[in-house]
Amino acid sequence: MTSSAPPPASPGTDPGTDSGRAPAGTARIIAAASIGNALEWYDISSYAVFAAYISRAFFTNSDPTVSLMLALGTFAVSFLIRPVGALVLGSYADRAGRKPALTLSLGLMMVGTLLICVLPTYSVIGVAAPIGILVARLIQGFAAGGEYGSATALMVEHMPGRRGFAASWQFTSQSMSTLFAGVIGTVLTSTLTPEQLDSWGFRIPFIFGLLVGPVGLYIRRHMPESAEAVDLLASGEKQTPVTTLLTRQKLLVVLAIGVLAVTTCVNYMITYIPTYSIKELHLPATSSFASLIASALVLIVVTPIVGHLSDRYGQLRIMIPAAVLILVLIYPMFAFMVGVPTLAVLLSVVCLLAVLKGAYFGPMAALIAAIFPTATRATGQAVGYNIGVAIFGGFTPLLATWLIRTTGLAVAPSFWVIFAAVVSLSALAVLWRRLGLR
Repeated sequence: MTSSAPPPASPGTDPGTDSGRAPAGTARIIAAASIGNALEWYDISSYAVFAAYISRAFFTNSDPTVSLMLALGTFAVSFLIRPVGALVLGSYADRAGRKPALTLSLGLMMVGTLLICVLPTYSVIGVAAPIGILVARLIQGFAAGGEYGSATALMVEHMPGRRGFAASWQFTSQSMSTLFAGVIGTVLTSTLTPEQLDSWGFRIPFIFGLLVGPVGLYIRRHMPESAEAVDLLASGEKQTPVTTLLTRQKLLVVLAIGVLAVTTCVNYMITYIPTYSIKELHLPATSSFASLIASALVLIVVTPIVGHLSDRYGQLRIMIPAAVLILVLIYPMFAFMVGVPTLAVLLSVVCLLAVLKGAYFGPMAALIAAIFPTATRATGQAVGYNIGVAIFGGFTPLLATWLIRTTGLAVAPSFWVIFAAVVSLSALAVLWRRLGLR
């Protein structure tokens, strides 16, 4: 297995970038690049938060646990198409530019969200209902497949001297979306009856998400292309990012997947905790949403700060200790929640987990961007990210539910996080020793 790696990057630099070019409209670039990711994560968080209601509306089974697993299984299966979207939309971004790829992915995401808003329930159209939810999630998964790579490439190429801080907003926007989903979930479960939530209330979060789409499309159509992408397109060279990636950069893709493992697993574990706290800890729905809001607030603060610090001290010097702490502390965290199932304990555990996640999350996008050269940056990031998310993200809620059911242990979800932490630490060690990244 061979790889075509860029030269080792020192903190705050981006190989092949003319850092003398001042970024045009930094805030506008961050907003344009982040809004699609924010919408994607808002839909993901809303689906996870309202999974119990969605399972009753679209998936019918005499066993409520089986219905929930079917809903979470649909959530997980939709992630399998993300690598396909990564190859198609990521290569499109490397061949035609970041801007058109980002506009297309956001438009497709809106189509999937619209389907969830208007699709009749199982009681109305029968088996077509779960099939329709699957189609909606597949469209969203395909669109999201090209979102991360193109958006992150755009941000780091516009802000080469502050790539850690710039790229951290890719993940800060996820936390903002989770916060919004948590607030809406709290309001809806506090003001609507269970019957109202089951019949129509669960659609409200997706309607809010759909309203954001046109604003995002407008912003993206009026944003400038990155200078590196313009230079690459102007060179006249035939770009074959997929071929290059699959023939000469397979190791880089594997390393990107490994780097993503633990933070992606923790990310989706946090979105699963509302369902976990209701079903396993027997806490009220409002308490579980409070944990989601608390984690989002912590991540909104921690992620960009750590991203900024990584420009000064290096990404790996921050990410490795964070991964080690997650590995060591995740089992005691779950044991504490199970042993003392109160709101105070739930909030303290979730907030600590969010701090560790933010410390790893903040520098990560810049690190993965530095792994790939300009010509394959969008495709490489998109493929690595979405395969990693499919394995360690989309299946996390389903695996957590399955582990609990199989082992009979409420702490069982921590086993999956421990495995993901070992995978990530192995990938980070290779990046440190073989590629010289710090």
